[in-house]
Amino acid sequence: MKAQGCALGWRTILIAAALQAAVMISASGQIIVQLVVPGTSDPWLAGMPDGSIASCWEPQGCDTAPTHSPQQVIGLCLRAGEPLTFQATGGVLHYDGWPPHPPDGDGVTNHNWDDDYGENGIADVQAPYDCLLGVFLDDTQPDQSPDPPNLNFSTPESRDYLTFLPLLKQPFFIGDGLTSQGEEQHVIVPEGATRLFLGTMDSSTWVDNIGQFEVTVIEPCGPSAAGSPTWGAVKARYR
Repeated sequence: MKAQGCALGWRTILIAAALQAAVMISASGQIIVQLVVPGTSDPWLAGMPDGSIASCWEPQGCDTAPTHSPQQVIGLCLRAGEPLTFQATGGVLHYDGWPPHPPDGDGVTNHNWDDDYGENGIADVQAPYDCLLGVFLDDTQPDQSPDPPNLNFSTPESRDYLTFLPLLKQPFFIGDGLTSQGEEQHVIVPEGATRLFLGTMDSSTWVDNIGQFEVTVIEPCGPSAAGSPTWGAVKARYR
């Protein structure tokens, strides 16, 4: 695998072709992660072992890990209280026959159809179909503890936040990372978070979704900051 070059002022510290992700450090010390999030990325499989299932609906069956697992964002510091920003483009569709929807989704909100409860220890959420979602986890398997409260992003106002602090295991709305006025949105890393996963919104069986989002995650943690990942630490954590 060849290392991929970057524009002047950037230093690539990890290219993970198998995960379709690149981790970089900017000249100003930011951590920048670029990755692809397929439409089949089911947030309710975050942190679950291979063979786990979620979001079942007959006759299409169930989503299964790792085929339909959400995408882990590799290489972030994830220090509690730090703001993350997101940039997302592309399109996803939860049914065939229509143009894909952008990262903000189609405007029609729904929830995981698991009886208004979460699944695999991850809370339910009200959010637009096909939007970009995130979920923070700690190092434990999420189904080993109760679901946290559900979040509701069913109104434009609820999705138009400037700063948002989710709990662990609470799927949250990201969209394109901007407010309706084009302002950058900030998601605060919750206490105890060690992993961040990105997925898309559907109500069941992500298996038949199409399209993908191209996502950039930016974190102010840099190589000179205490607790930031070195190249060796990144390799050790994600190999």
